[in-house]
Formats: sequence, C-alpha cells, structure tokens
Amino acid sequence: MSDVEIEPSAAAALFGDRIELARRFTANLSDQGEERGLIGPLELPRLWSRHILNSAIVAPLLRPGLVGDVGSGAGLPGLVLAIARPDVSFVLIEPMERRVAWLTEQVAALELDNVDVVRDRAEDVRLDGPLDQVTARAVSAFRKLLPLTAPLLRDGGELVLMKGAGAPAEVEAAAKQIRTYKVHDIEVLTLGEGVLSEVTRVIRATVR
Repeated sequence: MSDVEIEPSAAAALFGDRIELARRFTANLSDQGEERGLIGPLELPRLWSRHILNSAIVAPLLRPGLVGDVGSGAGLPGLVLAIARPDVSFVLIEPMERRVAWLTEQVAALELDNVDVVRDRAEDVRLDGPLDQVTARAVSAFRKLLPLTAPLLRDGGELVLMKGAGAPAEVEAAAKQIRTYKVHDIEVLTLGEGVLSEVTRVIRATVR
C-alpha cells in the first residue's frame, strides 16, 4: 500500500535481530488494522514512527519477569514490546472481543511464546499472581489509570505508563490517587530524543 510509512532507519537498531518479526507485525497491522477498527486511516502514513517505534523505545525499561499491558488494543505497546523483549513474559489485558481476536491471531502468527492474552477489564481481571510491571498506552489519565493498574502489581512492582506531553500535569492531578495506591518514586521520562521523530513520554513509578 502506497500510503504506508516507509520503515525508518531507527527500526533495525531498536529491534535488533527481532526486526523481521516487527516488520511482519507492522505489515499485518497496516493490511488489516483499519478494516478491523484497530487504527484509523490517518495512522498508516505514520504507523512506524508514531506507533511501532514509539512503543519499542520503552523496551529497555522492562525487566525479566511478568509484565501486564492494560488495554492492549491493537497490540501497542504490548505486542511490540513482546517482540522486542523475548526474555520478558507478557499478559495482554483487553476487554473487547474483536481486539482480543486480533491479539490472539498475531501471537500465533508471529509464534510469540512469551505472550498470554486475557479478555477482561483491568478492574475485573483475575491473574494467577501479581505482576512485576504494568504498562499502558493511550488508555486514560494517570489518576484514572492508577486504580486499574496499581492493584495488579506485586509489592515493589513498577508502573511504566506511556503518556503525552501533559504527563507532568497528569501526575499533579493524581495526588489523591498517588496516596491511596502508595505510589512512590514517580518520574516522567522522555525517550527517543535524537532517535525518533516523535519522543515518547513515560510515567515510571513504584507501588509499595
């Protein structure tokens, strides 16, 4: 398709020897994403830079263990991170049936053995055990995200939440929830400067 963004040069460096899997997932998303209601038509010309690499740049923040991705949607960032970090186990938590179907298909097609897909809302999900880290992208404001994500973590677990330019203001607006859910060591990180055309912002914090 002519309107799909050409792969940026940064992609190979970010994915390393996993770049072919990343290309296959991106091709699948560009072929089916709009038709299946996963991405809008305006996203194809910036699919790599705005979505795939925007997600992949977070991969170094993850640690070996169990990571939950709340509201996985099209697999951004969960599937992208699972491709980039085969040493990490992922649980993709998504309530919508058609998105769960897509995620499950992609896990099988890409032969990702480090991913489980769970159909449920984050506030209702029952996992086998607590998570080491939780990520989310474009799901909700920080103050609304905390009640959904913090309870899923083990003591000392970490939030790695992708945000926009308003991240510092979101932290300020969440003072009450930060106290309620015992969130500590909050920092706003800017990732990808000089590497990506659009930087990624992450709210990273520990829950105790």
